[in-house]
Amino acid sequence: MVCNRCISAVQTIFEESGEALSSIQLGEVETQKTLSEKDFEKLEARLKSSGFEILKDLSKKQIEKIKSLIIQKIAEEDIPENFILSEFLKSQMHKDYSAISKLFSQNENVTLEQYFILQKIEKVKELLIYQEFTLTEISQKLGYKSVQHLSSQFRKITGFSPTQFLKSKNRKRIELDKV
Repeated sequence: MVCNRCISAVQTIFEESGEALSSIQLGEVETQKTLSEKDFEKLEARLKSSGFEILKDLSKKQIEKIKSLIIQKIAEEDIPENFILSEFLKSQMHKDYSAISKLFSQNENVTLEQYFILQKIEKVKELLIYQEFTLTEISQKLGYKSVQHLSSQFRKITGFSPTQFLKSKNRKRIELDKV
């Protein structure tokens, strides 16, 4: 689960299955009672048909938690200019950053920093399309040091400047959980 709509969808699946939840948050669901193997398999099938997956592998769980933390941080649109991804993840995961980074890179074929940048660029695309904020405001919301830095990174990733992207008829965005 990587967004609030995902949480809502998963919650609905559990409710429709008659399973009471103790808690639900990005990437984690806790039921009030232990599920039988049969109930677990039914829930797993319903979740899978809606595009969700129950993660049993510890490394997959950790990677999904990392992704959820990054996506949630970007969704807040309040990243300070001096934001340090390694410090943020270290404090949230309570693990050494080098171990987190190695796990992520080995399993995702992209570094954490690259993943973070790709997620931010997708958020920039979203905010550009909605046209609620200026490029300056977007750069401030997402922790860029300047509009030039944002534009340079945007061009490097997409091949377009933000203005060219807006004028383009082909404004493709990647779903956040597909980045």
